[in-house]
Amino acid sequence: MMKTLSSGNCTISVPAKNSYRMVVLGASRVGKSSIVSRFLNGRFEDQYTPTIEDFHRKVYNIRGDMYQLDILDTSGNHPFPAMRRLSILTGDVFILVFSLDNRESFDEVKRLQKQILEVKSCLKNKTKEAAELPMVICGNKNDHGELCRQVPTTEAELLVSGDENCAYFEVSAKKNTNVDEMFYVLFSMAKLPHEMSPALHRKISVQYGDAFHPRPFCMRRVKDMDAYGMVSPFARRPSVNSDLKYIKAKVLREGQARERDKCTVQ
Repeated sequence: MMKTLSSGNCTISVPAKNSYRMVVLGASRVGKSSIVSRFLNGRFEDQYTPTIEDFHRKVYNIRGDMYQLDILDTSGNHPFPAMRRLSILTGDVFILVFSLDNRESFDEVKRLQKQILEVKSCLKNKTKEAAELPMVICGNKNDHGELCRQVPTTEAELLVSGDENCAYFEVSAKKNTNVDEMFYVLFSMAKLPHEMSPALHRKISVQYGDAFHPRPFCMRRVKDMDAYGMVSPFARRPSVNSDLKYIKAKVLREGQARERDKCTVQ
């Protein structure tokens, strides 16, 4: 199954098996959106804007192979528990964010980790899958210093001990400390190309997309190609109905290929 995205005069075909969803979870005001912003465009936004639920999509050409990464930046207020559960069910890789200077946000991450493991375990039992669950626990705001710290490193590391598919990082989205390293490890655990990490591919803008489709993405000689990534500016979150159908197909063993909504890059 192929998913087709159009950009200018070039049609980009992404194999459905190369389509993944990254879900970012955590309490309010811990820096989830700031980490996503660093990942997508390398910027840090000083002004805080509460997130309801933001959806982003990035498309890659890595040595001629196409990949699609959907990013779901969730609300920290849990306004709709059923939607939170659906987000977990449809996620492939997870980032759980807390603030090192906020003990309650760390307790929330512990609850979220437990919920993810329970929900995914239930789905795995129904689908008989043996899929791994790549997850990063992220302690943000390590630039605030030790005097402000409320969560010891040793305690946070206990959440990932003994699980080779779970890692812990202390980062600063503001200072861009350890953010690239965190994504590198997450994609490695998910067995995705490490070039999907922010620092390891050429970033192509749709607005100046002449370099995006005539040569890098449409040429037939691909053996000497580099890695390229482009953020879709008009990506729309797949509908709840679409997500439910995806889960139903997995449970009924009809959805061996990853099939999710199409997105047109304009």
